[in-house]
Amino acid sequence: MSENSWQETDSFHELEALAALVTEFPDPEDPKISRGFDGRRKKAAIVFAMIWSSTIVLHLLTWGYWLILGLTTLMSIHAARLILARPCQLPKPIEDDDLFPTVSLMVAAKNEEAVIGRLVEMLCGLDYPGDRYEVWVINDNSSDRTAEILDELAHHYSQLNVFHRPANAGGGKSGALNQVLPLTRGEFLAVFDADAQVDRDFLRRVLPVFDRGDVGAIQVRKAIIQAEPEFDSKESKNFWIQGQMAEMALDAFIQQQRAAVGGLGELRGNGQLVRREALLDCGGWNEETITDDLDLTFRLHLNQWDIEVVTEPAVYEEGVTNAIALWHQRNRWAEGGYQRYLDYWRLILRNRMGTRKTLDLAMFWMLQYVMPTAAIPDFLMAALRHRMMLTSPISAMTLFLFLFSAIGGLRRVRRLKSADDQTLLEWATVMVQGLRGSIYMMHWFAIVSTATLRMSIRPKRLKWVKTIHRGAED
Repeated sequence: MSENSWQETDSFHELEALAALVTEFPDPEDPKISRGFDGRRKKAAIVFAMIWSSTIVLHLLTWGYWLILGLTTLMSIHAARLILARPCQLPKPIEDDDLFPTVSLMVAAKNEEAVIGRLVEMLCGLDYPGDRYEVWVINDNSSDRTAEILDELAHHYSQLNVFHRPANAGGGKSGALNQVLPLTRGEFLAVFDADAQVDRDFLRRVLPVFDRGDVGAIQVRKAIIQAEPEFDSKESKNFWIQGQMAEMALDAFIQQQRAAVGGLGELRGNGQLVRREALLDCGGWNEETITDDLDLTFRLHLNQWDIEVVTEPAVYEEGVTNAIALWHQRNRWAEGGYQRYLDYWRLILRNRMGTRKTLDLAMFWMLQYVMPTAAIPDFLMAALRHRMMLTSPISAMTLFLFLFSAIGGLRRVRRLKSADDQTLLEWATVMVQGLRGSIYMMHWFAIVSTATLRMSIRPKRLKWVKTIHRGAED
């Protein structure tokens, strides 16, 4: 998931005047228009207060637990539909020279000297007609040797186009992509992070998914390069690396199943392909969000475009290797994911996405944001009243969904990578990895609960924030 811009250490006006909480937010009648998203903190505070107060009130009502059981039943039915769904098979790769569409590959890079050379070499060496695709790398005022390396590479690769942004350019990653968008010529746009690695036949295999006219974007599975068998390093056994490997398989599985039942497939930034027509229909990338991919996900669905998710081929990227880096990265993801609900809630309630997508979105909003936020008041009330937590049934269902999705995702990856039948040992390995991944995923509860509280009381300023890439080698 791509970080767009977010001030991490801004101590200026950390706690604004309370009058800021009542600032009116302009009604986004048309999601195609990018506008200033003022008033997020007010809405976050209101939602936070509603979740806490509702949780406390349900503890005081005699029928509160039965209401939660009924909600759990409805959510379990949807979860069962997800588990049993059969996603569409990946179409055959493009073979006919007359069928190759034009594609623009885009990378926003800031201080990426460790990986930018390898990235350009890989993207310019794809098994795709050279006159049908181009590579655009946007150097966003890097302070290292990124600009120098790119200028040297531009002399060696005819597909490579380098764009240098000045120091005062704004908008973060979204601003960089929007600035170069008018210069591109591709019918489809593929966005990569600077540490991305893909197979040579990547475009041939993925682009046929667009043959269905209502597919506005495709997200391929993200995979952790350090967790691959050929990566011989101590990092390959790192708990956080192994957890991220299972997390990516879990995420791809859930998103693919959601799309299969008419729900929301979601973009994850690195390895996303977007139909130009659909992107322009949504007004380009939003420069006032910290996660451009998650924001674009909602705007595509609000404009009646679908998003397909592909397990293979995958895009490989570096995983973070310690708890502190993971905490900061996932906090940005959690806050960016929550922002879009605050920005587009009116359009969601008007059912602009359609009934199936709206219901699917409601369930995952409950699982991803409401449940972790309600966990603290639920625990406190349960301790005071000497009773079990109200949210226990939904929590149990969530854990089962995580476990099944992790195992299902890992198994799907192994099956697509190898045509051989899986042995008992391989099945046992998948089970252990899935269980470990489910335990690892529990960090989301702490992250989301703190992120929703922080958004309610602490203002943010937009600023480029990125994960450091070191250039992991096989």
